[in-house]
Amino acid sequence: MRWWFIAGVIGILLILLGLTMVMPLLVSFYYQDQAQDVFIRSLGITMAAGLILTVLSKKRGGDDYINQKEGMTTVALAWTAISLFGALPFYFSVEFSNIGDAFFESVSGFTTTGSSVMTDIEASAPSLLFWRSFIQWLGGMGIIVLSIAILPFLGVGGIQLYKAEVPSPVPDKLTPRLSDSAKILWIVYAVLTLLEIIFLLGGGMSLFEAACHAFTTMPTGGFSTKNLSIAQYDSAFFDFTLIFFMILAGINFTLHFQLLRGKPLIFWQDTECRFFLLFTLAMTLLVTWDIHGSVYQTFSEAFRFASFQVVTILTTTGFATADYEKFPGLSQMILFLCMFIGASAGSTGGGMKCSRVIVCGKYVYRELFKIIHPRSVSQVKINNMVISNDVLRSIMAFLALYMGIFILSSLLLGIMGLDMMTAFGATAACIGNIGPGFGSVGPTENFAHLPASAKWLLSFCMLLGRLELYTMIILVVPEFWKK
Repeated sequence: MRWWFIAGVIGILLILLGLTMVMPLLVSFYYQDQAQDVFIRSLGITMAAGLILTVLSKKRGGDDYINQKEGMTTVALAWTAISLFGALPFYFSVEFSNIGDAFFESVSGFTTTGSSVMTDIEASAPSLLFWRSFIQWLGGMGIIVLSIAILPFLGVGGIQLYKAEVPSPVPDKLTPRLSDSAKILWIVYAVLTLLEIIFLLGGGMSLFEAACHAFTTMPTGGFSTKNLSIAQYDSAFFDFTLIFFMILAGINFTLHFQLLRGKPLIFWQDTECRFFLLFTLAMTLLVTWDIHGSVYQTFSEAFRFASFQVVTILTTTGFATADYEKFPGLSQMILFLCMFIGASAGSTGGGMKCSRVIVCGKYVYRELFKIIHPRSVSQVKINNMVISNDVLRSIMAFLALYMGIFILSSLLLGIMGLDMMTAFGATAACIGNIGPGFGSVGPTENFAHLPASAKWLLSFCMLLGRLELYTMIILVVPEFWKK
């Protein structure tokens, strides 16, 4: 393990992170919100740390190739370091009293979770709210993918970083050169963000609010500039605009590129995307039927709020326009299920991913079929491609590990004093990178009241979910460190 090389990569990422702090600093100067010192100090510390690591690693020289072990270690440590230094603006601000809360908010931002410990968002400095939104936008497509796009030297062996970070069972490369693929993904990501800003401006949002909400929609993050989230606006136009862009964000971004390349039916032709869209529609109609008459008196109103809650949770965005804990039991169960399903692989969404759910379902059906026809030979396919046994084992292990971590973390939260509903809801929300949960961390509450130990555990769960479990878990396996 070349620790000096890993330190160098992290150093460069910290320098990039420091440079991004210039943007909220400019926002602070524009609004004169008295937070300039917060970002100047944070920028200075982050840049200094990055330069020190970079200079020390350059003195060692050597090969730039990254093997799989180094790639996974780099990604895990880089996301931890970025979350820690990204917490500095929160820690230096008056809204946060300790590093634990600041780290929780930062991790929630970069992992695009959207869980928050802030109790009065609208009283915060505009520059801090901008930073809070902007780090979700950076984390959505991934800090490592960003670095691959703009740092050519990581193109050699960079696939190991890409595979360790990109939320997909089988990462897609759009072009033979990984750096070109990363650039294409970021261009699509930026264009969709710009389009959303234009739509929100057309609906009456200010430029600041439109930018902040677009920065947290496309990464399926869910941070808002309002205490009541999107419910503050009470606007059907904003609701359906956000639903549209949340669905786009929940679709594999390689399909957006193929759509632009002249394949208008690609969304429907792709098995996972078709499943995602049909499942979203089915759950929306079911929740609409359940809340029509009991919560909302008109069908249009029931459909509007049902579709928003289903989409925001299924895509793991986490915006809120209604308190779904007041919905009937069936609707709550459906929304809780959506927390686990998640969006498409290759999207900015979290959760288990639709592709894994599809493969799991087909694998179970194959095993049942073989019981009936023991001599039959059948294969699991998706998009007419045969899923190898190695990938099947990896997916089954992932799903088992996901549920195991969910149960263990919920039990630990119970030991810390949380009630069952809150423990299950908080764990599902954090490991799925969703934001609001159930119980005392529901859509109208926050995570501020949780004990410090619970916040650290949930911060770890957020990183686990964002990095697809293996990248973080593998570091505690003894065999990983053996030569």
